Amino acid sequence: MTSNNSCKSGKIVVIGSCSVDFTTFAPRLPGPGETLVGTKFMTSFGGKGANQCVAAAKLGGDTYMISRLGDDQWGKNYKDHLQEVGINVSQVKVTPNTTSGIAQINVAESGENQIVIVPGANAKLSTSDVDAASELIKSADILIGQLETPYETTLEAFKINRGLKLLNAAPARTDIAEILKYCTILCVNEPEASLLTNLTVDSVKAAATALSKLLEMGCETVIITLGEKGAIFASVKDTQPIHVRCDPVVPVDTTGAGDAFVGALATFLATKKDYPMHQVVGAACHVASLSVTKEGTQTSYPTNYNAFNKEYQYKRL
Repeated sequence: MTSNNSCKSGKIVVIGSCSVDFTTFAPRLPGPGETLVGTKFMTSFGGKGANQCVAAAKLGGDTYMISRLGDDQWGKNYKDHLQEVGINVSQVKVTPNTTSGIAQINVAESGENQIVIVPGANAKLSTSDVDAASELIKSADILIGQLETPYETTLEAFKINRGLKLLNAAPARTDIAEILKYCTILCVNEPEASLLTNLTVDSVKAAATALSKLLEMGCETVIITLGEKGAIFASVKDTQPIHVRCDPVVPVDTTGAGDAFVGALATFLATKKDYPMHQVVGAACHVASLSVTKEGTQTSYPTNYNAFNKEYQYKRL
């Protein structure tokens, strides 16, 4: 995945969710039936699709969002916010008589989190939205999808796109075999890789085994993110797994770190085409690591950050 063309920034189109995050902070996560006294509450913009689009935009990506918002105060505020970040919102639609999607997030002092999502308008993102945005989708250099909006909608978009298709298979589900054959890059974390492969992916070695199985499902390239251990990837053209390490950080809030990785990955694939894949993956890991050192999701993503001022350590397994 290297090229001599690094001058042109490709068009990044994200089809996916927009949600409003209601986040509480507490010393630890509550157990079943337990009430804890929290230390802080904040409201912010989230949703995997929008998070990834914002992360890409803040790093200089040419970004477009295809999504649905509710006809409530959150919907209008969210659309204005996306525009302010520099995202093209011509295909962000307001859905009548529907609430915007929300996420209730609990964050412990360790950085661990629990999340409950109510989809709202995200559940109304349909193949008719794909039809309305068909020219944009077809012409996208990179199309990003996730699984927080209806699967059939994302599948239809992947079918018609002519560029690089990046699927973040989250939240995890198993019935996605059809879309995998359209994927240029599949990006999952350890629990998602475990569910898709029916393996226990809890180490670098186990992730390397899972990579092989995921490649057999039809994707050209598979990346498994490993949290503080970095990421591991392989492709059908080079099946030997490559483990990219990342610098250790002290986590404050891990919410949205995976989305930071995906958005950064897309921007770097579009703007750093002359760099080897291990550097692109390493830089995306670095951006994700930076994001966990601050509270919040989109607010924790770096702006115009140069993640290519260092060499990222990697090892072929």
